[in-house]
This record gives sequence, C-alpha cells and structure tokens, in this order.
Amino acid sequence: MIDLRRVQGLWRRCDVAVRDLPFALLLTVLSLLPAFQGRGTQLGELPPRPYDALAIVVIALECLPLAVRRRWPAAGLVLVSLGFALDQLFAYHALAGTALPIALISAGAHLERGRRVIVILLSAAYLPLMAVLDRLGSHETPADIALFYLALVLAWGVGAWLRSTRAAEAERRRHVAEATRAAERNRIARELHDVVTHHVTAMVVQAEAARYLTAAPDRLDATLTAVTDTGRRAIGDLRHLLDLLKADHDTGTPSAGDLHTLVEQTRQAGQPVTFTEEGEPARSAGSAEFVAYRVVQEALTNALKYAHGSHTEVRVCYGEKEITVEVGTDGPGSRTRSPGGSGRGLAGLRDRVDALGGEFSAERRAGGGFVVRARIPAGSPS
Repeated sequence: MIDLRRVQGLWRRCDVAVRDLPFALLLTVLSLLPAFQGRGTQLGELPPRPYDALAIVVIALECLPLAVRRRWPAAGLVLVSLGFALDQLFAYHALAGTALPIALISAGAHLERGRRVIVILLSAAYLPLMAVLDRLGSHETPADIALFYLALVLAWGVGAWLRSTRAAEAERRRHVAEATRAAERNRIARELHDVVTHHVTAMVVQAEAARYLTAAPDRLDATLTAVTDTGRRAIGDLRHLLDLLKADHDTGTPSAGDLHTLVEQTRQAGQPVTFTEEGEPARSAGSAEFVAYRVVQEALTNALKYAHGSHTEVRVCYGEKEITVEVGTDGPGSRTRSPGGSGRGLAGLRDRVDALGGEFSAERRAGGGFVVRARIPAGSPS
C-alpha cells in the first residue's frame, strides 16, 4: 500500500519549480492538441494560422516559464509575455494564451523587488503590440484595447491582493507568536517568584532570628535545622518547576490540598498562623485550587516579610462554584530587617485571579497589618 501522507510530505519538500512544472507541461500538451488549436485568446480579426514548427516554439515559450512563476516571477512573466505577443502576431491563437493571466497573478503575488519596473515595462510594451497588430489588420477599437488592458491589470491586482493577504496573515501570526512567548515568559516568572520567594523569605527570617539565639544553643540548633529544611524544600520545588517546563513531563501542580504543609512551613519560620478550612474542594475545581494555593503562599510570604511574629489568620472556604480565600495579619510584627519585595507577587496574583473571572484585593488594616482576599470561580479546567 502506498502511504499517501509520506508521498505528500515528499512532494512538499520538493523545490517549488518542480511542483509547478507539471501544470506548465499539462498546459503545453493541451495547447498542442488539435482539438484546442485556435481556441485561445484572440486580439483583433487576424485569420488563425495553422500550427507549424514555430508554433511549437511559441507555445513552449508561453507555457514552460510557468514552472518558475513562483521561484523567478519576473523572468517567468517576461518570457510568458513575449510568447503571448508572438502568439498574437503570428495569429496562432493558442490555448497557451491563458498562461499570461496566470503569470500576472503569480508575479503580483510573489514578486518582491522591481514590481513597479515590471509594471511600467509591460505597460509600455502593450501599446506597440497593439500598433503592430493594427497594421497587420486586427482593427481593434480603443475600447477593446482598454478593456483587455484592464483585464490584465485585474489579474495583477488579484496577485497583489493575495500577496497583501499573505503578508497580513504572516504579521498576525508573528504578533500571536510574540504574545504567546511574552505570556509564557510572564507565566514562568510568576512560577519562579511564587516558588522561590516563599522559601527564601523564610530562610532569611530564620537566619535573622538565629542571631539572637547564640545564648540558647538548643533553640539556635532548631532554627538552623529549620533553615536547612527550608533550603532543601526550595531545591525540591525548583526541580519540580524545571520538570514542569519540560514538554514531556506530566507532573501535577500544587493545589489547595497542600495548604496544611504550606502553613506548617510558615510556622516553622517563626510565624504564628491560624488555619481554618470550610467545606471540601470540588472535583471540578480545576485551576481554582492551584490559584488558591498561590494566593495563600504569597500572602504568607508577605506576612513573613512585613509582619514577622504577628498573628496571621488563614481562612479558605470551598463552595460549589467558587473558592474564597482570606489571609490577614493583626499588626506590623517585629521590626527586624526583612528582604524587600518587587511588587510582582501581588500583581501576579491579581492576573491569575482575573484570568479565571474572580475578584482579588490586598489592603492595609486600620489598626496595622494587612488582609488579602480572593474569590476564585471553581470549575475552570487546569
């Protein structure tokens, strides 16, 4: 059995001139058949001339250059035009005359350079051709001359329209590709920010606290152990993220079910956290679970940065159609130095929630502290 897909693939890999050659040969053969003799384009009233050896040369000159109409459109158009002129002057009126509008369409669509020069040269050659035909007795009226010229202009215009359409489509695809790449870069940046910032912030806060525990070796050892554990988790999460970037990897992403681990890690970093869950995640929660996890993670990271030691409350409520998250601190916490923020985290969260059609807010409380709230519609596929 012949594999048609393989044949099509081999055909597409052939040079464009090779793919255009069969049509040129077919038109040549049809033009030479007795049934089609004298049935081509006829300018004026010159009596048809029987085919001879010169007719074969003229027909070949009209048809065979169509094989290069896309590779060398200017050369192909000039040769076809020359053959058409000889066809009319010798009154063969061959079917090969249809090659001229085809060559004009191809040149209008594929010619990149010298378009204006080609148009001017062919237009300038048109009037002398009409004058010679008139002297030979064609007796074309000015209206007929103008009408045929407009037909040729229309063929060129069709090719030019195809060219502009193709260019517009290529530009659209370029913009789509750039937008896709930019969106992918932003997504990777958000993932890196979410994964790295939480762990690194916890390590910095724990390391700062260890400075004041030199007089309590047991507590110092526990704090340093927590720093080590946090660093190991950071390395594990980074490896997990790098695996996710591989096209052939199919590892799951964090969900709301991992919130207990996240809260416990924050507690080990010295942040008092109260965690409350209401309801159970719906099976169709999809991306909503992942976004809820990221909201809690970023809020706890900010609590470690700007409200270290202050009581933090995390509330997650699972509904049938949405997940609501609220994370707040009671006050500004200790005044120990904390790593600065870029502001990218909250902006990224807002984008994530907005993408699912939800609502997000982050604001300071009147008595100190801050509160982060998110309403995330459930049911979006992950």
